[in-house]
Amino acid sequence: LQDEPINTFLNIGECKELEEFSLKCLKDNCSYKAVTKDNEIIGVFLNSLIHRPAVDAVPEKAADDCEHPKFKKVLGLMDYIEENFNIFDLYPETDVILDGKIVSVNTNYRGMGIAGLLTEKTLQYMRNHNIPVMHVLCTSHYSARVLEKLGFHEVYRLNYDDYKVNDEIVLKPSEPHVAARILVKEIADLKTNSNGKA
Repeated sequence: LQDEPINTFLNIGECKELEEFSLKCLKDNCSYKAVTKDNEIIGVFLNSLIHRPAVDAVPEKAADDCEHPKFKKVLGLMDYIEENFNIFDLYPETDVILDGKIVSVNTNYRGMGIAGLLTEKTLQYMRNHNIPVMHVLCTSHYSARVLEKLGFHEVYRLNYDDYKVNDEIVLKPSEPHVAARILVKEIADLKTNSNGKA
């Protein structure tokens, strides 16, 4: 988490709320890790399942309950994006989408294709469970670039300069990290019925 551009910009440091937020998705049992022969974890892709909200559902604002002032700014960005973009609008026949939360590889093992292998494992999980779409919010230019090489495409973009609270820019990570982007990949070879269900 310390390498994530927004966290670096905000200098979040140790943050229990950030760790708890990141690990909530493990209950969905669709996350993957890469390990060495000695069982050292060298990469992870933490994923969750998101379900189509009810028509009258009001999105909960994650930032409202956050007491950590810096992490509250991160959650505020996520709340803003959720208010302005609903992935299910693009896929009216789909009720469940896989959400790629965090992909990270140990700095000593980068450039070896580990993130790509973890992504392929995730896509295989989707095929096995008949989930037609993967959605990833990329706050890092580098993670977005990895996913684009794997066939993901952009469906939403928010330049950090355009995200303001009280007319002030909230987040200004260093270049080349200039935007939060949502990238998706559709699994074309699934057999679903009209509800997007197996």
